Amino acid sequence: MYTTEKLAEFALSIRSEDLSDAVITAAKRCILDLLGAARAGYDTESAVALYHMAQKNFSAGKSSIWFTPNKMTASAAALVNAASASALDLDDGNRKAAGHPGASIIPAAVAVAQEVGASGRDILAAMTIGYDVACRIGAARDFSRLPTLSTGRWCAFGAAAAAGWLRGVSAPALSQALAIAGAQIPDLAASGYSTVMGNHVKEGIPWATMLGVVAVDLALDGFTGPLDMLDHPDYFDPNQIMAAPGIGWAIEDAYFKPYSSCRWSHAAIDALLAILQENGLLPDAIDQVTVETFERALRLNNYPAPASLEAAQYSIPFCLGVAAINGPAALLPLKNDSLQDEAVLKFARRVTLTADIDLNALFPQKTPARVRVTTSAGCIEKTVIDPRGDPANPMTRTELESKFRRLTRNFLTESQQDQIIRSVQEMDDGNHSMEIWLSGKPDTP
Repeated sequence: MYTTEKLAEFALSIRSEDLSDAVITAAKRCILDLLGAARAGYDTESAVALYHMAQKNFSAGKSSIWFTPNKMTASAAALVNAASASALDLDDGNRKAAGHPGASIIPAAVAVAQEVGASGRDILAAMTIGYDVACRIGAARDFSRLPTLSTGRWCAFGAAAAAGWLRGVSAPALSQALAIAGAQIPDLAASGYSTVMGNHVKEGIPWATMLGVVAVDLALDGFTGPLDMLDHPDYFDPNQIMAAPGIGWAIEDAYFKPYSSCRWSHAAIDALLAILQENGLLPDAIDQVTVETFERALRLNNYPAPASLEAAQYSIPFCLGVAAINGPAALLPLKNDSLQDEAVLKFARRVTLTADIDLNALFPQKTPARVRVTTSAGCIEKTVIDPRGDPANPMTRTELESKFRRLTRNFLTESQQDQIIRSVQEMDDGNHSMEIWLSGKPDTP
């Protein structure tokens, strides 16, 4: 059997009732986290542009554009919601796969679930399956040979797996869907060689998500793909893909982001904030900041004065400047007005980046950084191996709820926020209602 066929059989063998309480809880955490990111990202230029494009090119359907009364086909809704969810770089991630499964798989699972009338429990199960399939494939690549680690190059596999499971397709059909999605997945080569990272394409998550959903439609209509695409060691390690799972599921190993920037900047942000707090330092007292980290992080644009919000998300110096001058809350989310903050820009220009051999050896399993600040009184150093939100340094449920409330406070009342949090917690209950965030019509007392 080809690996696509083995994966299809694996995915379809899973029943929602077989998933443990711990897995269901992990899936709920991922949904709540993504809803906050999606609502905050809904009005960004990139999300609005994709929404308008979808309105012009796709038809109405049964699947919601989150937080609005509008509905489109499942593939279009998945694309639009994935665009909002990934716009601010606040979506969850998986360290082994080196990317962001949630912004793709959750929109795909919810959109298809609405189309077929699936239960909340089934959505959680489809998410779990999608995360596992996608992250198995994402992690089975030789990262040293990849020009870019963009999530759009592998998340479509998970979107297809989630969509196929919810639609109850056969194993041959799902294996074809995986092959179709994988063969036509966005190449995103420019993300590896371009020095202009401040653009809306970013990691290509929305288009890959839509591709995963439509790949199932194509497979059901007899369209075929290269079933052996995962069986070539120059591209994937098929033995790793189908290896017996370790402890837990991929969805239980998700990391969450307290800052709206590339994950590769988070350890440095944590380290700098700890230095400031632990030593009672003010930003003006710092003459120089040196960040030692893994080599891949140096490939980010790292502009001290980024011209766009997207470029800012990929700049370690700039994000350190925002955190130092305005505090961590200014990164939840990062906003356009920071781009013209002279104090932030001045601080960013004092930041130097360099690769460290020992820290580089920890990547991609870890995304560490060491920060050294120089003041008139001497040097202070801090190393962070596991940034806040990693499984080894997790955010609590209370912290995730606080993140959701902060991200949505300008759009939802406290009562509406309470209702959404409750609706997510009750998703596996037969009486659950997701109408508040699916339709944009909260039942406010």
